[in-house]
Amino acid sequence: MTLTAHPEPATGPAPAGRRAWTTLGVLMLPLLLVSMDVSVLYFAIPSISADLRPGATEQLWILDSYGFVLAGLLVTMGALGDRVGRRKVLLGGAALFGVASVAAAYAHSPGALIGARALLGVAGACLMPATLALIRVLFADPAQRAKAITLWTSVMASGIALGPVVSGALVEHFWWGSVFLINLPAMTLLLVLGPLLLPESKGAVTGRFDVLSAALSLGALLPLIHGIKELAKDGWAPLPAGAAAAGLLVGLLFLRRQARLAHPMVDLALLRNRAYGGSVLANLLAMVATVGFAVFLTQYLQSVLGQSPFEAALWSLVPTVGVLAAAPAAAALAQRTDRAYVMAGGFLVAASGFAWLAGIDRATPLWVVIAASAVYAGGLVSAMTLANELALGAAPPERAGAAAAVLESGAELGGALGMALLGALGAAVYTGAMPADAPAAARETLGGALTAGPEVIEAARTAFVEAMGAAATGATLLMATSAALSLILLRKTHA
Repeated sequence: MTLTAHPEPATGPAPAGRRAWTTLGVLMLPLLLVSMDVSVLYFAIPSISADLRPGATEQLWILDSYGFVLAGLLVTMGALGDRVGRRKVLLGGAALFGVASVAAAYAHSPGALIGARALLGVAGACLMPATLALIRVLFADPAQRAKAITLWTSVMASGIALGPVVSGALVEHFWWGSVFLINLPAMTLLLVLGPLLLPESKGAVTGRFDVLSAALSLGALLPLIHGIKELAKDGWAPLPAGAAAAGLLVGLLFLRRQARLAHPMVDLALLRNRAYGGSVLANLLAMVATVGFAVFLTQYLQSVLGQSPFEAALWSLVPTVGVLAAAPAAAALAQRTDRAYVMAGGFLVAASGFAWLAGIDRATPLWVVIAASAVYAGGLVSAMTLANELALGAAPPERAGAAAAVLESGAELGGALGMALLGALGAAVYTGAMPADAPAAARETLGGALTAGPEVIEAARTAFVEAMGAAATGATLLMATSAALSLILLRKTHA
């Protein structure tokens, strides 16, 4: 009698237990606050202006210094976490975020507040890639990792939407510094529980950290994103155009250096991987539409419908219902079919929401605008969730921090491009739709028209709705293109 050996069934990665999910919950609260800090000053700025009396330029830097520093340092902090340990960088970022929050809350001059906001950006750059990289470590099972990244993406999107609402509620009952002090409980919780729950993880790279690459990364992203945003806000000007061009030039130097290093900060071979590079591109395109159109929706609610800022912020929260419903559904569907088809479907859902908005006019009910916004938001976040999950799964665990940082940097760049591209399209349509005899300021922006006579204001509101429809049409075409690119680049790729 012969015995036949039966091969043992292949076993996948061990599923994560309750401890990992508890750890994820602890990570999500500071992540929520980091994302909220992008928009948390929207309602606090009038009180800050009355108290600290910043000039126009200082007020802009109070608003923008956090986001600019955050974007500029993401790649550096992600790579640093891979080298010295993601838990160390995360906990260091949490401590700095707490200290900088106190400094911002009790700032007595515009310069001190700008400096504190910049420190918050440094801390945020430590926290964001580290949270995403630790998900890669905590959840080896792809199905569980997909659920965890779905939660991460939903929390990020919800935080940006919640920022204005939270700041409005706090400023109504407390002084403006309270919008910063709410960060302290979450950061304290992370500092207490992090050492107990978080595993330390880092890559296998040894040797000295490449300071020059870090400087080149900052020198590329900071002026590029700042220049694009300034061009989007104020139109063509030599200084922001020069900043964007300088950022591109430094970016080329950064890439050239990475190609020559034995242990680069950013692995260019990973970017050439379809699963990773295609996901970074998909995420960037999604952010172009998300941020580019959000500016129009906010102005529509306030300047066309006449809502107060706080009321507009509350209405802006409603589309997150679509996000919370669509993202988990897309993640579940991606477990049963090629995720490229699901991502393409998400982009097409977003395209349908934008196409719906392209047809609005002054008589369109508010519920139609909000419902269409929920459709496009649900489609976009579904695609972004799958892009994040595919990119992080395609990256080797030892480079999870840098991979997460590049993904997030692409999203920041996409947001700046969205403001520039869709903003320029809307501005051109708005100016063309305004009467030729309207005042010059009214022909440039809706805000400039609100100080004119009733007839000019009505014409400006009608022109703005036309501009918003044009921006929605542009976003529709962009989302259809993104769906096609998802199928071309990401079909049959695996995390």
